[in-house]
Amino acid sequence: MASFKIHRLKDSASAQFRWAPHTAGPATVKQRDYEAGAEREALNAYALFNELRGTTDALRVGDLLELPDATLRIFKYVGLEEAAWFVAPLRGELNGNPNPVSEAEAGAVILSA
Repeated sequence: MASFKIHRLKDSASAQFRWAPHTAGPATVKQRDYEAGAEREALNAYALFNELRGTTDALRVGDLLELPDATLRIFKYVGLEEAAWFVAPLRGELNGNPNPVSEAEAGAVILSA
């Protein structure tokens, strides 16, 4: 059996998620919109969904399952689809610079007169 982490969509973000149009492809989600939930074991993601259905711990639309390989699946009306955590772009990527800022530059404090 595999172990799955459940990330619950916060109430403040759930209404917005429910009314958003369905999009194709992987969903990008922000960690600030989720609370860590329980960790459960099941044969696969859909087996866990069926096990929880009809209980107080049932998955709600917008909830995430983190699979054992750390990939995410988001529960939508149509089933479980791919998802990924949002990662903010580095400063150089915002201005269309093809050369992203190095980690050293990103953490450096530049003092200029």
